[in-house]
Amino acid sequence: MTESKCYGKLIGASLGPGDPELITRRAWAALQSGARWLYPVKKAEELSYALAIVERGGIAVPADAVELVFPMTRDAEILAKAWARAATQTVELLAEGRDLVFLVEGDASTFATFGHLARVVRELAPEVEVETIPGVSSFAAAAASADVTLAEEDETFAIIPAAYGVEVINHLLDEFDTLALLKVKPLLDEVIDLLEGRELLATSVFIEKVGSPAERIVRDIASLKGEKVNYLSLLLVQNPKRVRGELRRGCRKRQVAAVA
Repeated sequence: MTESKCYGKLIGASLGPGDPELITRRAWAALQSGARWLYPVKKAEELSYALAIVERGGIAVPADAVELVFPMTRDAEILAKAWARAATQTVELLAEGRDLVFLVEGDASTFATFGHLARVVRELAPEVEVETIPGVSSFAAAAASADVTLAEEDETFAIIPAAYGVEVINHLLDEFDTLALLKVKPLLDEVIDLLEGRELLATSVFIEKVGSPAERIVRDIASLKGEKVNYLSLLLVQNPKRVRGELRRGCRKRQVAAVA
């Protein structure tokens, strides 16, 4: 009879977007728990943004930390091979019985590599236990740095990758009070034109590499036109002109009546 393998746990440790002081106590404890580190890179032996966050926090990188390569490409075939290779490598390490902590910039449940990795690992080894440690998202940290309130009382707020295009963004500006547009680099000029046409430049702010030593906040959005910004950049856009619909509170009224 074949003995079942005893896998270690796969832990996704959210580190926040750049400032090591935003690492939660829970993630900090996971980093120093004796679990083996995994960290993402775009190319082999390239610097890891997630790893740099931890290093700025003063924790030495263990000698046995392992990099996993996730190439920046939209080529489905290349991506599929990279994901399969990373997941297979992760399962092989987990089969040694030791926990693995995967370093995640931002929050592990929000546009992060970890969710996909964990899903493929579970497909290969369903018995693997996965733990996700939540963290500060880039848009929350950006709003704090730029002194922007994302939503108050009954206001609405949406988070989308700018890659959906200006038509979708234009539509959402009528549906939400605030938009967080992530990964704006490829479409920045088009988005600026849209905001200018809708007279929303004054209520928009650009934030790049939030929380890192290279953080940059730009309120004169038009000045960015034609500039090649960093991949880790986003726009917070508020539409004070949005026409709001009626807010229904019937459930609350019925609840009060029932108590009375």
